[in-house]
Amino acid sequence: MSTGFIPLSDPHVTAAEIEAVKRVLHSPRLSAGPEVQAFEEAFAAYAGRKFAIAVASGTIGMLLVLKAYHIGPGDEVIASSYSWRETAHAIVLSGATPVFADIDYWVGTLVPQKAEACVTGQTRAILAGNTNGHPAPWDEFRELALRRGLILIEDSTEAIGSVFQGKAVGSFGDCSVFDFSQPGAIACGEGAMIVTDDEETAYAIRRHRGRLPEERTSVSVTTAVPYQAAMSDLSAALGLAQLKRIEDILALREAVAGHYFKYLRSFEGIKDPKTAPGVDKIYWFLYTVHLGTRFSRSSRDAIAEDLKTHEIEAAGYSQPLHLQRYYLDAGPKRGELFVTEKIAARALALPLHPHLTEAQIAFIAETVKDASVNVGAGSAIYL
Repeated sequence: MSTGFIPLSDPHVTAAEIEAVKRVLHSPRLSAGPEVQAFEEAFAAYAGRKFAIAVASGTIGMLLVLKAYHIGPGDEVIASSYSWRETAHAIVLSGATPVFADIDYWVGTLVPQKAEACVTGQTRAILAGNTNGHPAPWDEFRELALRRGLILIEDSTEAIGSVFQGKAVGSFGDCSVFDFSQPGAIACGEGAMIVTDDEETAYAIRRHRGRLPEERTSVSVTTAVPYQAAMSDLSAALGLAQLKRIEDILALREAVAGHYFKYLRSFEGIKDPKTAPGVDKIYWFLYTVHLGTRFSRSSRDAIAEDLKTHEIEAAGYSQPLHLQRYYLDAGPKRGELFVTEKIAARALALPLHPHLTEAQIAFIAETVKDASVNVGAGSAIYL
């Protein structure tokens, strides 16, 4: 079956987004302006938070959060090694030290008990994420943060729309960050949003981000040294247009995930997707299958390469941060985060975006099955 190239991600851009960007292009302002303000107000309402601050990227957003809490040299931030590299990069850029804790075997999120075992006198914050769309156990993390006097930061990039104990992701951290680069449900090229309920923290983040034109007394003036990290009106217009359609976008992505489940569950050894107690709704970031123990990392990579020969883009979901060159000396050492390493070696990310048809998903599923046989491990995969 020939389906044409199937990318890992493909943003859902309609005439509404194109018209929104054209409107900005015909306006007298392309950099941060009224579209950014409108996007911030709309996103704060969507997330159920008092304040939203639009920034240039998820990394810079996380960095500004750490700066707002005066986290820097000599401080430690506990995070997951099974995560996007930008989270640890932000910690390093702040001058603080990332301390990696292990994850839950079934859902991939940071484990509160394992995070607490890493707390020292230098620990200032816990940075936990909603891995691949699955909410972390936020009630336990909040109790831990309160008991140990720590700041709780939520990375919600992968889980927009997901719900835990009746509350949407992004509502649990002292600050929460949403990145809007691909392959998220909202993709506006580059950019991110920080949300919080604390007015003083929101003010500090804005000061670090940069001054708005109406806050200047001349064209060039400053009383601080900001990062000049604002989002442009072009990106904000694109993001706002997608936010207005977010329920439709999420519904389309959910339908795609449903087709995957329909076709992949027929494989021998498939287990149903795991949903932890308290999770009301999950919108997957990518459709990630976890290969059985008869597979190795090299066989997982071989399957991804086989898929690419059939014009299907696939990749390992996460290379553990503590095994990447920059963090090798920081610890922990290879083998110390057993669950992280075991899951990461066998997690295969498959395309998930609204443009996928059921026929394409059936083709992807069949190709994954054939590829698993080709590497000599049969069809022992599970979700």
